[in-house]
Amino acid sequence: MTESSIRPSSTAEKLADLRERLDKAQDPGSERSRKKRDEAGRTTPRQRIDALLDEGSFVEIGALARTPGDPDAVYSDGVVTGYGRIDGRPVAVYAHDKTVYGGSVGVTFGRKVTEVMEFAIKISCPVIGIQDSGGARIQDAVTSLAMYSEIAKRQLPLSGRVPQISIMLGKSAGGAVYAPVTTDFVVAVDGESEMYVTGPNVIREVTGEDITSAELGGARVQEQAGNIQAVVASEEEAFDYVKDLLAHLPTSAFDAAPVVAAQPDEELDDSALDTFMPDDTNAGYDMMDLLVQLGDDEDLVEVQAGYAENLICAFGRIDGRAVGFVANNPMVLAGCIDADAADKGARFIRTCDAYNIPLVYVVDTPGYLPGVEQEREGLIHRGAKFAFAGVEATVPKVTLIVRKAYGGAYAVMGSKNLNGDINLAWPTAQIAVMGSSAAVVMLQGKQLAAIEDPVQREAMKKMFMDFYDQEMTSPYVAAERGYIDQMIEPSQTRIALRRALRQLASKQEFDLPKKHTISPL
Repeated sequence: MTESSIRPSSTAEKLADLRERLDKAQDPGSERSRKKRDEAGRTTPRQRIDALLDEGSFVEIGALARTPGDPDAVYSDGVVTGYGRIDGRPVAVYAHDKTVYGGSVGVTFGRKVTEVMEFAIKISCPVIGIQDSGGARIQDAVTSLAMYSEIAKRQLPLSGRVPQISIMLGKSAGGAVYAPVTTDFVVAVDGESEMYVTGPNVIREVTGEDITSAELGGARVQEQAGNIQAVVASEEEAFDYVKDLLAHLPTSAFDAAPVVAAQPDEELDDSALDTFMPDDTNAGYDMMDLLVQLGDDEDLVEVQAGYAENLICAFGRIDGRAVGFVANNPMVLAGCIDADAADKGARFIRTCDAYNIPLVYVVDTPGYLPGVEQEREGLIHRGAKFAFAGVEATVPKVTLIVRKAYGGAYAVMGSKNLNGDINLAWPTAQIAVMGSSAAVVMLQGKQLAAIEDPVQREAMKKMFMDFYDQEMTSPYVAAERGYIDQMIEPSQTRIALRRALRQLASKQEFDLPKKHTISPL
């Protein structure tokens, strides 16, 4: 006698039947699959959801969903879906169950995920997907592929409307990687998460190349490819990262980001900043050390920390309100902007703009990174994309130039000429087309080459460089022309940033009527 043929008659029997069905749905995978999971020390999808959400807030939907007409069909169909709260704010969530059909996407699976996404569209709340999937369910043929398309179709109305976050907690292949990388943020666990379009076996069969799955799509590998926003050490850290991230983001584009208590203006003591900048203009320093002093606290949430490290993109707080920092890091490539950094910065700027997070540029860059390889990697159009994103952004944009701001990099790092709202500069700032060492070659190269005495040649070179630094790179040249709004002492920076952002809080900008922009190639 099958389960479907049993028809309880009394209320007590019906209640018992319901409880039995719900109990089966709690961990419906085969005994073999569950044992394999447990021996590997991995958690169940419901344990993962409970670890992420506020205690007791998860409400599951579709627990008893399964493939119609199949008496052997498993409850949940390989995905747990529902809604709950994080820090008291609503979220929609789904988590793959690797013990059921390998977490692969079938018809019922797809319908459950699209339903929870449609729920998020209705109430405008974040969507979080805990990914651990083998890809399309082969036995479901084209219907599985159709479900991937249905999921992708719902990501578009959600994009820029509510935060979408993917947490990668296992191997994901094929269509299972496209849905995550279309979300706003992808978080992966080092040593556990793997992502690839085609796995090692398929590659070996088609191309003859021999590679392990970790070498192909491990978290660090995909981080270097720019496909992951954060790589962490454990599931717990992944959930903590997501909570920290959401604490800096609004529930939707129509809401304000959470505001926390901040130290009063009169209690700020930033005198240490007056000695922060090295006297040697070529000396390196860690920009993160400066950012934690510019914000309210050290709780910065860095995005793509292991990718294009010459540009730092991080969420922080100023005056208790969320901001997005875009800052050059002199410790990596001297803070030059390369093609990868341009891509990283452009996407972060657009993310901040979508969710109405003000931008704070902190500038110390000698320019775009020169080189044959950079030209071949598309620095032209990728660099243009960075500039395009900055101009397109309508949120408040405050720029702080702390040292070098040369060439096109000066322009794209929040300059007033590319729609920066308020530009501040330290007296250590250097603003020019290029640095003195490059300028001396361009402007005085022939004259210097004609000097036979090497001592005299070096003396003339130094004299020209000193003159150039004094007359051409001085921030006061830019200030005199109105390109710098305020020259400030470093110790005044936090209060200056607070006042600038308060002044810009009511900023409104409207584009000319059109369908949409066309971004650079």
